[in-house]
Amino acid sequence: MTDPRIIQLIMELRHQGITDTRVLAAIERVPRDRFVQAQFLEHAYDNIALPITQGQTISQPYVVAFMSEALQVNDRMKVLEIGTGSGYQTAVLAKLCRRVYTIERYRSLLLQAERRLAELNISNVTAKLGDGNKGWHEQMPFDRILVTAAADTRPDALLDQLNPMGGILVAPVGRDPDKQEIVRYTKNGLGIAEEKLLPVRFVPLLPGIAKEVG
Repeated sequence: MTDPRIIQLIMELRHQGITDTRVLAAIERVPRDRFVQAQFLEHAYDNIALPITQGQTISQPYVVAFMSEALQVNDRMKVLEIGTGSGYQTAVLAKLCRRVYTIERYRSLLLQAERRLAELNISNVTAKLGDGNKGWHEQMPFDRILVTAAADTRPDALLDQLNPMGGILVAPVGRDPDKQEIVRYTKNGLGIAEEKLLPVRFVPLLPGIAKEVG
């Protein structure tokens, strides 16, 4: 029997305008309570962002659903995720595509996420510790790229790793946390189309391997 909190969350996401049935099904099938800190378990299915370790967050379910829907991903695609974090968005993407390649700059977060994904028998994810700004050159081109931290400006190094015909990158963009927007970049034969979709507030996309906190 489905947890009534999950049913309530799906109803709320529908009310907020999420219409992609595959995305809604993925949100329903990924147990968010497995990705939050123990002290926040009672809020696991609330439609809010929650703190995780290393000063990072697990995104609000609406934002996860919105970005996943904006990515327009199908089950034949290879997806790059920048910023594994808790692994929750990774798990949702894994339900939607052929394979997810995900990069995290905090080793402890990466190891925790890999453990959670393994416990949930999600096997179509390849993860590594690295600098997300540089992408994953050895595995390019990607059909889709999702960035879960805010880039200061258009992430051209990542756009270079997109499939040139119809590749899509979705990322929060903006140096000022109060002026960030989710932007969708679509590659086509004429260049790169850019659409601003939603005001948001994300942690910044930082370079290099991170020094662990605590």
